[in-house]
Amino acid sequence: MSTRTVRPIRLGPRSVAALLLVSLIGLVGIGWPLFADGAAAVTNHAADAPWLFALLLPLLIAVVVATIADCGMDAKAVAMLGVLAAVGAALRPLGAGTAGLEPMFFLMLLSGRVLGPGFGFVLGAVTMFASALLTGGVGPWMPTQMLAMGWFAMGAGLLPGPGPGGLRGRAELLMLSAYGFVAAFAYGTVTNLYGWVTIGGPGDQAIFFVPGDSVHDNLVRFLAYLLATSLGWDLGRAAFTVVLTLTVGGALLRALRRATRRANFEAQVTFEAPEAPSPGEAPHRTYVTYELE
Repeated sequence: MSTRTVRPIRLGPRSVAALLLVSLIGLVGIGWPLFADGAAAVTNHAADAPWLFALLLPLLIAVVVATIADCGMDAKAVAMLGVLAAVGAALRPLGAGTAGLEPMFFLMLLSGRVLGPGFGFVLGAVTMFASALLTGGVGPWMPTQMLAMGWFAMGAGLLPGPGPGGLRGRAELLMLSAYGFVAAFAYGTVTNLYGWVTIGGPGDQAIFFVPGDSVHDNLVRFLAYLLATSLGWDLGRAAFTVVLTLTVGGALLRALRRATRRANFEAQVTFEAPEAPSPGEAPHRTYVTYELE
């Protein structure tokens, strides 16, 4: 019986370029008010959300196309993307509004680990988009949530691989738990940064954004804002992700790897042309060979 190791879908040069471009545009779209002068209309930061969303969608498609071109992903990979996104979208309402207990982060963490950074980024963004439609959470914050969830799942795919000599079993779960704990706080930080520059005003200078002030002073206020408003929520999200990873993460990792192995995303198909039959012989058959890495 074959025991082929399932590795994350690799990133090719086009996939890397597409991911860098979408990440750069996302970072600029989220953080530009920090570097704007006081005369800029940064208090209306939410007005740039449609533009960020309009840029994000074609870039997500570009990541998918680049990954297909680099790695040969086929309809089975796209189908798995749709299934995992639907499951993630269905999981989000289960914990929303309850101390940050959001099980979808656990699914995105393990999916990015098994399927790779490019697939993980697209999965995270699409899942957040689908869940926003499902829960009625569509708003100017949605593009930022899509980017942050994409980065969360992509980071899991960039962790040291499970190949020969790599981490497996309990050690792998501990690594994923540590990453999930830290990345859950990072997700909250990114999504809070977007909302932080849109609220507050001249009378709220203790913890809220002050247009035109120095980046250092505003970041100090932002840290105070995080401690005062979202620390408990982010801690609940991080702890819940760790608990799920350590308890049922092994079973889900095995299921995802089994599905990936059966789907054979990266199998290269070659056709062996038959030799010409000798006089009186029956025609030879054509054989299809799957080259597994």
